[in-house]
Amino acid sequence: MIRDDLAEAVRSALVALAVEPLPEQVAMERPANRDHGDWSSNVALASAKKAGRNPRELAAQLVDHLNADLPAHVESVEIAGPGFVNFRLAPTWLHDVLTEVITEGEAGYAAPDVGGGKAVNVEFVSANPTGPVHAGHARGAAHGDSVARLLARTGHKVTREFYINDRGVQMQLYGASLAARKAGEEPPEGGYQGEYITDWAAGMPDDVDPVAWGEDRALADQREVLSAFGVDFDVWYRELSLVEAGLIEEALADLRERGVVYDADGATWLRSTDFGDDKDRVLVKSDGELTYLMPDIAYHRDKFSRADQLINIWGADHHGYVARMKAAMSALGHDPEELDVEIVQLVDLLKDGEPVKISKRAGNLIELRDVIDEVGADAARLTYLLQSIDSRQTVDLAVVASQGMENPVFYVQMAHARIHGIARRVVEAGVTRVPLADTDLSVLVHEREVELLRILSDLPDVVAIAARDRAPHRVTTWVRELAGAFHGFYHDCYVIGDGVSPELTQARLWLVESARIGLAIGLDLLGVSAPESM
Repeated sequence: MIRDDLAEAVRSALVALAVEPLPEQVAMERPANRDHGDWSSNVALASAKKAGRNPRELAAQLVDHLNADLPAHVESVEIAGPGFVNFRLAPTWLHDVLTEVITEGEAGYAAPDVGGGKAVNVEFVSANPTGPVHAGHARGAAHGDSVARLLARTGHKVTREFYINDRGVQMQLYGASLAARKAGEEPPEGGYQGEYITDWAAGMPDDVDPVAWGEDRALADQREVLSAFGVDFDVWYRELSLVEAGLIEEALADLRERGVVYDADGATWLRSTDFGDDKDRVLVKSDGELTYLMPDIAYHRDKFSRADQLINIWGADHHGYVARMKAAMSALGHDPEELDVEIVQLVDLLKDGEPVKISKRAGNLIELRDVIDEVGADAARLTYLLQSIDSRQTVDLAVVASQGMENPVFYVQMAHARIHGIARRVVEAGVTRVPLADTDLSVLVHEREVELLRILSDLPDVVAIAARDRAPHRVTTWVRELAGAFHGFYHDCYVIGDGVSPELTQARLWLVESARIGLAIGLDLLGVSAPESM
């Protein structure tokens, strides 16, 4: 990559200038302001003190040395500010980017192996098996699946996991609610309301256990709607399996052997304050009942037997639970950083600016199925991934459903559809694409062409950073930028037609193909389809 080539040129210049000690690495960044060049390094600022030199003087020496023998693709090297070294490049470096995109293709481009096969378990959604997946789960579903896609692309071994909380009072109330509706009666106090209970109860056989049947019914509905949303899980893990396999007793025994639990007031406590929590936590109550924490510890202990890193994506109501879970993992001997908990903030749904409740089946429950029916899975997913999950989001369904350029989903997908439209017109015109090796890319100098390639060159870094930071919204931002650049190119740069030379047509055909590859990669990471026509 050009960044590595520039870094090596700077390092060679430091050696030639007898700068010691040499930095472990030469940082290269893309300037926020394009007027400052294409790449920039702060190496003079970072190295000057240890080398006993003035930063700006060292930068000036580096600039002089590099300008005397310019690296490939570099037009000039300049000094800026207190000692930044800025590089201005010829478009030829971007022609190399195009070749790289085409050569590596959808499978290989922007797929840095930073994971090295590390096993990562991503647990998300984990809705109770007492009803359908609702709109509140949708943002976490889109985020979790996209995080898993990013990790898989960057060399991690990923498991998508759904935790089924099928133990406890809520399951008994759920079963009793189904039985009551089946008998034409009201659900018990604290039971489950909503038309879905009535609908499901009507299909429940008379001779079944309402709890077991109801769990299966809820899970079947959840699997179906999540799959329609583009989310499929590798593991559906039942909480009751912890009990059946004796894993809760094993976890408690493990904690006792480690000396991190104690008995007091008839209860069993975790010494969680020894591991950063604000107070010790009860694991087993004085009446022998388990708290929520004990099965969760057993579950995470089991997950760590299957993965090196755990990522939990939880709802906003779980914020206070994070510290105690990290403390519990520390008590089990794990680095707390090996448990990464992300909290998904709430989404306010609007339609034409007004708050909406669009479900007729479930009372005050807005089902994910309803959202998909209203705007489509693609539109819903990309919309939920427009911004970081740590900020509250407002979604206007009318905008998301609109077929216009103000709709970000339509805007991006239309760019991909336009690419295929160009390909169809080229075939109709009888133009045959020549091999890339025989194509003169030097004719690609229009600002629209250069901008497309600049954005494509950013994708490997975007993917690596988005995977590291668990931030798929960075990919969404990048995809929108590429779509915008392509729409500009589409408007200003004809691929075929009067005034377009055969050489330029061939070069632009490969440019368009590279844009298609970039969009396909980005949309796949977001779990959004790439349509060929709209």
